[in-house]
Amino acid sequence: MDIQTIKERISTVQGKREYLLSLLEQPNLGTLRVDVNQALEELDDLIDEFRRTIPEAKNN
Repeated sequence: MDIQTIKERISTVQGKREYLLSLLEQPNLGTLRVDVNQALEELDDLIDEFRRTIPEAKNN
């Protein structure tokens, strides 16, 4: 897999992160709130790891 493909996939993941944030605003989320928070934490870890591995990606 080339670096451009990885960058595109990370960009897609970042977009899904925004969707998860919008879910947290829903008052009827109930116990799924825990799962959404966990997914956000894992996405943040993935994005941070990518940025550490590919330093030039910090500007994207």
